[in-house]
Amino acid sequence: MEKTGAARGVSGEGEAITLQGDRLSVPHRPIIPFIEGDGIGVDIWPAARRVLDAAVEKAYGRSRAIVWQEVLAGEKAVARLGAGQHLPEETLAALRQYRVSIKGPLTTPVGGGIRSLNVTIRKKLDLYACVRPVRWFPGVPAPVKHPEKLDVVIFRENTEDVYAGIEWASGTPEAGRVAKFLEGEMGVRLEPDSAIGIKPMSPRNSKRLVRRAIRYALDKKLSSVTLVHKGNIMKFTEGGFRDWGYEVARDEFPHETVTEISRGEAPVIIKDRIADSMFQQILLRPDEYSILATPNLNGDYLSDACAAQVGGLGMAPGANIGDGIGVFEATHGSAPKYAGKDVSNPSSLILSGVMMLEFMGWDEAAQIILKAMAATFEQKTVTYDLARLMPDARQLNCSEFAGAVVKNL
Repeated sequence: MEKTGAARGVSGEGEAITLQGDRLSVPHRPIIPFIEGDGIGVDIWPAARRVLDAAVEKAYGRSRAIVWQEVLAGEKAVARLGAGQHLPEETLAALRQYRVSIKGPLTTPVGGGIRSLNVTIRKKLDLYACVRPVRWFPGVPAPVKHPEKLDVVIFRENTEDVYAGIEWASGTPEAGRVAKFLEGEMGVRLEPDSAIGIKPMSPRNSKRLVRRAIRYALDKKLSSVTLVHKGNIMKFTEGGFRDWGYEVARDEFPHETVTEISRGEAPVIIKDRIADSMFQQILLRPDEYSILATPNLNGDYLSDACAAQVGGLGMAPGANIGDGIGVFEATHGSAPKYAGKDVSNPSSLILSGVMMLEFMGWDEAAQIILKAMAATFEQKTVTYDLARLMPDARQLNCSEFAGAVVKNL
């Protein structure tokens, strides 16, 4: 697959990012695989790449650059490689080998069809933490009165819960066998022809998610980690997540954490909230929360609900993180009806690129982009999704918005 120099004047091959102990060792010209994505990926990826390249050059001159390597997934992979090649092994191998990568949106069919490629990538690479920071940029239209009060980072467990994909369709022999076992061996009564799904949640995977959330809070000097669960109903899965989270804090961070009911002082307060209550809290008292640590499904809902308060999914970045590996992604869908029209908002993918740069330790380039995007929004030069909600805004297409951000670097 082709590698290309990321900045003007850059020549020579790139090098792979490696892992030294538990830290990434990032060369000056790292090879970064990218997946263009389905639908609007054809528009937002070139825009995001342009901003990332310009920021790296602005921050470091010609001493550093990203060497991009395209890898295939989704519709583009099928078009080039044939039916059934939605996620080639070569792509997974590249994401694993080079450790840091970025991707546009991939289409997930509803009901039938292939399993989610996003979920498959997370599971195959053991990217157990979905990390989604949600913050407001001044000038961006928002449906709440005080969007500036919401500044949270959601740590969502990525590998278990109902997203494990263990389910059987209504009326199938497999569902019948599971139902027979549940009724005969466990005394569970089911409706005839029930579809059945399994919701596994383990201490190991829950704890490593909470552990990463607490370490992030300590590194970023954030004041709290809140465990979000539905343990009042699902006592052994969601309730287990809550209990295991408290165990991590108590056993591994005894001097760095306290609970809301314990005495003493520490940098990080560990809280817990019932999931439905958390939806209300994030609207009414958002400034009381720094990090939300959640099981898979709760985190999916909450991250979208939080994004809605600051301008929508077009403004929401995301990362899938494992030990020494990260895949950064736009959090919205592929919006195929807008593909190729150069009208979509690339901010989610650009901000995911900011997270990628921070993960690599290239904080100077990341901060340059954040300041440039803030300036662009305050100038009311935005794509159509925001322009229609902003009086006196100047509407730009996708590529023009990228140019405006680059100008503000």
